[in-house]
Amino acid sequence: MNVLLHICCANCAVYPLDVFNKRGIDIAGFWYNPNIHPLTEYALRLEAVKLLAASNHVEILYDNYYGLAEFIEIAGKKGTDRCAACYGMRLTQTAKKAKELGYSAFSTTLLYSIYQKHEVIVETAAEIAEQYSIEFYEEDFRKGWHEGMEMSKKLSLYRQKYCGCIYSEMERYAGKMQRSTEGFRIS
Repeated sequence: MNVLLHICCANCAVYPLDVFNKRGIDIAGFWYNPNIHPLTEYALRLEAVKLLAASNHVEILYDNYYGLAEFIEIAGKKGTDRCAACYGMRLTQTAKKAKELGYSAFSTTLLYSIYQKHEVIVETAAEIAEQYSIEFYEEDFRKGWHEGMEMSKKLSLYRQKYCGCIYSEMERYAGKMQRSTEGFRIS
């Protein structure tokens, strides 16, 4: 089996890459994250993935598309379902690339994060797998959360403070703003 693994960030990739390597599964990473905001955050995460690739000797394919406008157009209309739209954007591109390059399956490091909507990722990926006639490699990597974080720290990888999108950034910092700034509101 060979798998194209969508990589959302270096921290979330460390543990799944280790699992795949220990199992002898042929793996390549795929960087495609038009959701990450701001551009400086995108650059920090991209550099961390490059460092991880060099230290782990793993091939990473890069689709360096900073598609913030497209992401906002798609996810912004989805309200509370914006995460599903975001997963769909990224996993569709991964499945298409995997199919194009002859991989037997695709997967994502989003399955590692305890902060992501695991069931939504799996449901979204299953629909995409059916649509593109390619297997989705599903595994709950969250069981390795602490181990992965320790591995990430040892590699001194950049550690982000929110999921990546403009909405998650707002949610991360809005509470602090509301507590410290009189009259501050968000919609």
